Amino acid sequence: MLSFKDRIVLITGASRGIGAAAAVKFAQAGAAGIVIHYHTQRAAAMEVASEVRRLGAASLVLAADAADQGQARALVDHTLEHFGRLDTLVANAGVWPAQDVPVTELEEAQFDRTIRTNLYGVYYLCKRAAQVFVRQRRGNIVIVGSTAGQRGEAGHSDYAASKGAISSFTKSLASELGRFNINVNCVAPGWVDTDMSAAALRTDPTELLKITEAIPLGRVASAEDVAGPILFLASDLARHITGEVLNVNGGSVLCG
Repeated sequence: MLSFKDRIVLITGASRGIGAAAAVKFAQAGAAGIVIHYHTQRAAAMEVASEVRRLGAASLVLAADAADQGQARALVDHTLEHFGRLDTLVANAGVWPAQDVPVTELEEAQFDRTIRTNLYGVYYLCKRAAQVFVRQRRGNIVIVGSTAGQRGEAGHSDYAASKGAISSFTKSLASELGRFNINVNCVAPGWVDTDMSAAALRTDPTELLKITEAIPLGRVASAEDVAGPILFLASDLARHITGEVLNVNGGSVLCG
């Protein structure tokens, strides 16, 4: 049985999409408190907080630019100040530059922005959370990656590079932190029907058909389809799993 009784969970990028779905899942599983991080979508974050409270969990809504080291550190510190502890970090916040840009035209500013948000933001959060977890000799980190980090993504080399680094970062942290009873894993979604992918999935029927036909299960994942595996990896059912990249892509990318 999945139970998060008495546990405090910090989820970045939790105002919508996968992060919001994960917040609801953790509340349904009995988490004592959930920290809902957002960058710009305050109203959406407050709606998630309301649903979390309705399900019986306490909530804390925090705004931050996770790509800023000081603000990322403050997310963990504010969690400790408010709840007195932290048990699980779900590092989900990230960006997907929607427009295809070939590497011959990719500007350094976009590459830097994508890497800073998707990689440095995760590094800052995991570093601070690990400091807490090492001290208390327990903890769990789940990082949200992408199939793009495993197969590459034409026109999105900046995004693929950032998510490829996340896979290696996950494995490195797992081997480093395991002796402190800290599990570190990654969930790597394929296409997910969220606001981030709306340009491809909701505006162009031809593109949606092309994407769907490449998925053996015949459909694009919902945010809830990804939130479930996140919950599993953060639970005691996965206590002997660490350093894994769990693919959630409907079979579109099969990695051994």
